[in-house]
Amino acid sequence: MNASLHSIPWRTARYTLSEGDLLLFRRRGLISLAGRGVHSHAAKAARWGDDWFCLEVREFKGGRAVTLESQVRRNPGRIDVYAAGEPSGRWPRYDRHEAVAYMRRLAGCEYGWWSVLGTALLHLPVIRWFYRPSLDDLAKSSRPPFCSQAVAMAERLGGGVDPVPNLSDFFVEPADLARSPFYRYRFTLVP
Repeated sequence: MNASLHSIPWRTARYTLSEGDLLLFRRRGLISLAGRGVHSHAAKAARWGDDWFCLEVREFKGGRAVTLESQVRRNPGRIDVYAAGEPSGRWPRYDRHEAVAYMRRLAGCEYGWWSVLGTALLHLPVIRWFYRPSLDDLAKSSRPPFCSQAVAMAERLGGGVDPVPNLSDFFVEPADLARSPFYRYRFTLVP
């Protein structure tokens, strides 16, 4: 992410957003501290008619679609918007509409608490010495996803591009998405 944030008011930003933009939420908490970054939540932007929605898999709520405007009011200055598939010539096969469709289909799923726990355990020093995260995206899991895992799956399975190619979707954290060359920081949303 850029050292300096570029804030844009919601009333202006709603006209410059793109379908499938990555939304990364900045909050101090266990995920941001353990995840080596400032972001603790990941979602995608989707447009339905004239309204923008935040497609997410949220703790205590599961998969859902909520208005992006409501999230900007609840999280003023803490939602960073990243363009997906930028620069566009590098990923010509990326299908942002299918990535968004994949996220929409996650509405109603449970939150992946066990997946978060498994990822969190990998940050413990002793466990890190003996176990490495999987690189295999094709491994199946019967567990529901957590936020950044859901975004990585949507990009790979729906959009056709793996945003973090050297890490299985099951271990992708918001900080991994922020560092991915697949995304480019655009601006930060303010009310």
